Formats: sequence, C-alpha cells, structure tokens
Amino acid sequence: MAGTIPNRALSRRRFLTTAASSAGLTLVGGIAKPYLSRAADRPLITHGIQSGDVSTDSGVVWARTDRPARMLLEVATNDLFTDIRNAVAIDALPESDFTAKALLEDLPAGQDIFYRVRFEDLSSPTVVGETKIGHFRTAPNHRRSVSFAWSGDTAGQGWGIDESRGGMRTYATMLNNRPDFFIHSGDNIYADCPIQAELKLPNGEMWRNLVTEEKSCIAQSLADYRGNYKYNLMDANLRQFNAEVPTFAQWDDHEVANDWWPGQVRADYDNINASLLAARGRRAFCEFMPVRQTLAETGRIYRKVSYGPLLDVLLLDMRSYRGSNTDKSGTASHFLGAAQVDWLKRSLMNSTATWKVIAADLPIGLVSEDAIAQGDGSPLGREFEMADLLSFIKHAGVRNTVWITADMHYTAAHYYDPNRAIFQDFEPFWEFVSGPLHAGTWAPGGLDNTFGPAALFQKGCSAEQGENLAPCFGLQFFGHVTIDGASEVMTVTLKDVGDRDLWSTRIEPKLGRWSGVPAPRRI
Repeated sequence: MAGTIPNRALSRRRFLTTAASSAGLTLVGGIAKPYLSRAADRPLITHGIQSGDVSTDSGVVWARTDRPARMLLEVATNDLFTDIRNAVAIDALPESDFTAKALLEDLPAGQDIFYRVRFEDLSSPTVVGETKIGHFRTAPNHRRSVSFAWSGDTAGQGWGIDESRGGMRTYATMLNNRPDFFIHSGDNIYADCPIQAELKLPNGEMWRNLVTEEKSCIAQSLADYRGNYKYNLMDANLRQFNAEVPTFAQWDDHEVANDWWPGQVRADYDNINASLLAARGRRAFCEFMPVRQTLAETGRIYRKVSYGPLLDVLLLDMRSYRGSNTDKSGTASHFLGAAQVDWLKRSLMNSTATWKVIAADLPIGLVSEDAIAQGDGSPLGREFEMADLLSFIKHAGVRNTVWITADMHYTAAHYYDPNRAIFQDFEPFWEFVSGPLHAGTWAPGGLDNTFGPAALFQKGCSAEQGENLAPCFGLQFFGHVTIDGASEVMTVTLKDVGDRDLWSTRIEPKLGRWSGVPAPRRI
C-alpha cells in the first residue's frame, strides 16, 4: 500500500479484533489456510513482543516462546494486514532460551509498520499458538519531525514489580508521549540486586514485589541472567510499551555486576573473573534485547543507528573496554578503548545528519566511583580519552553533538563550557541525565571542573528523604526530545513519572561556529 498510515496506537478493541481475525490462519505458499489448534497445548508468547534498532528501511522484532518452536512473523503497513509485505520464519530453540529475533529489511521509509507474531510447535507443526501484534515507525528519508525518549535503571535496589502500586509506571507515562523510539541508556536489569517479597517504606507502608526464583539471588549463571530479563518482562506496562515503541538498548554495569571491568577478580563472587560473568551477561543481553548484534556475530554493543536526515544516534559501550577502577587515574588508563574511540570519530565525521546524539552509559563530568571524572584539575587517566575526543570534534568541524545518559538515579541538564574548564580545547555542548525508570532515587552529585560543566537543572531525592527512595514517591525520570522537521530545532524536556515537564530547553542547530549558550525554558 502506498502512502503513510497515521501514527497511532492500536486501540484495545482493534487489537483484539485483529488478533482474533488472524488466530485461525497460517501462511502456506502465500495463501491463508486453516491450521489445527489444541488450545491447551499451543506454544505461548511468554514475555510479549518488542522491536528495536529501527532505521529508514529496517528494524528488529523479538519474541520468546515456551518450547522449541518456529516464530512466524508477518509485516504490513496497516493494522488490518491487508498488504502483507514480508513473511519470516525464525526458529526459537533451547540454545537461545526459546527467544527469536528477526531483522526486517527493505521496509518503506517514514512508514508505520505493523507486525504480528505467533509460534508453530516444532514437534507438531500443525499446532500454532496465539497471535500478538506490534508496531513501530521507520525513520523518514526526508526532513520530518522526529521524537524520542530516553532513560535507564530498571528494577534496581530491590524495587521490583508491585502490581498494587501500578507496576513500572514510567513505561506507561513514556508511552503516552508517543516517541518514535526509546533509548535505554543502560542498567536494563540489576543482576546483582535480588528482589525480596517485601520492603518496608519510610512511611511505614510495605512495598510488595512479585518474586521469581531466578530474581531472588545474585545472578551468576546464564539462567540467572536470563531470569532477570524475564522478570522485568512480567510487567504489563513494559510489555505494552515494547509492543508499540522500538528500543535502542545499551548496557552499563548491572547487566553483569556492580562496577565491573574486564579481568576484575570478584571477591564477592567467590573470586570469579568478571570477564566470565560478562560473557554470560552479554549473551543474555543479546538474547533478550532487540539489538541487531547477536552472540553469533560480534556481540558488539556500541553501534550507530541512523534515524533519517535529522538524526544519528551513536550508542556507546563504556564497560567492555575500560581499564581497572583501581587505576583509573593512571596514564595508561582507558574507558572506551582505542577501537571504539576510532569508530566514534569516524562515525561523527561521516555523519550527514543534522544532530549527532551520543548515548553514553555514564556522564562525563559527574564524580562517581567508576565514571570518567577524576575530580577538579587537568585531565587524568580516563579523562584523556574524553579530552582527545572533544578536541577532535572541535577541530574536525563536527557540529550539533548532544550527549544523553542515565545511571545517576536523578535527572539533570549539564552545559559544558570551555570558559569554565581547566581543559579548554573543545566547543560547548549539552549533556542531559535522566533516570531512574524504576529503581531507587539518589540525590544529585558533584561536578568537577576539568571540562567546565554547570548544572542548569537537577532534581533527585533530598537529604531528608535519604538515598534509595522508592519509586512510589514519584521521583522517577525520563527525557523527551523532539526535532522539528522545518526548523531543525531540538527541544529537550526532562519529565517525571507523573508526566510533568520539569525543565526544557530549545537548541538551535549550528551552521557555523558556536555563538552562545541556548536559553533554557523553565517550567
């Protein structure tokens, strides 16, 4: 079908009607024919469906079933599926914990794409399970307005799914904003934070978690890591969000273990090498997140996703190539690694998009035990990589870079200005921090002066509230970005779980050299 379908959510009525209309059909040689269904023994879609890494002509679709089965995937440009463009079959086997991913290609640009998924039992091919329908929108190939949301930190510090309190409510709030896609900036899971049945709140009430066996212990085995992703997907808000908004996923430390680095010997894990834990954590991440990379390929997490002429998203990996946290200020210390830095420089140089959004696991100038910042003064250790990169961006004439991140469990807007910095060979830029999605909230942290950041806005918990404030107290955050198709102006808004606009700024695209700090708009 030619033309663009309006971007809209599937209504519950339309969803159920469409699902029911396809429940008794299977595609054989392009002709719909009835299949045999034993309702009590059909393959189940166990944890919803999701999409990710969407570009102008492609996207990834994911689902999981409960047995060896074949994922049957059909794709159309309308939610009635009257113009099926693709039919794909992917096996879900025990080796991948019955997860299946399909890379859809040759899709039309700037188009609403609807996909429906069901599984065919490999031991009884005539037995086909329920159908679920999802949606994403491909990137435009012209200057159309785009939007995205970002955040991080899901199910951390013991705060799991309390259904009596609405579950992971931030996902429902983000869905109401109808972003074209979502960037999860890391800590998709907290593999090192077990979930207990009950936690006492400061006001005397009880927080009551859903509990699973695999989420009741610190993850070490591959099954444990997989179980952490499956736990999050028990949440109805997350499953609905995943079915309607594609995710661009990156990782940080809690997908493996707190503050890990390659080669670290973990005394708290009976002296297991963190690289072994990371191999298991990486495998589970590749299996359960809708990323293009799979373990059979490189398992590489850093990558670029082009979202039309206005936007390139460069997703970093600040975990896999770093040096030791115990020697982070040494001259040989590194954070991104030479190969990733070279890739980032090339990607920035080759980008023709107006805006280059650099999605980082951690902030640049915020002092934290395992982050980049080394305290006030000239660059040290890990900061050398950042100084080199920022200097390269300036001298290569790369314009319109914006950094986004999470990890700190509060939200903030940082403006980096060489006039305030000790190291001054860079152009001013913005960095925005948001999170947690569903985890404990912290108080804002301190900034060092190496690269001259100033906190123009920050919001977290207060000293009176204490650290690790539960999600039910409303201090859960995400960021929302819009880029206007006509003016190319980027508007960044920091928001909370109640969908309140906390702070916002408009950033004009730079066509020449920088000429001043964009004026924020306070809400």
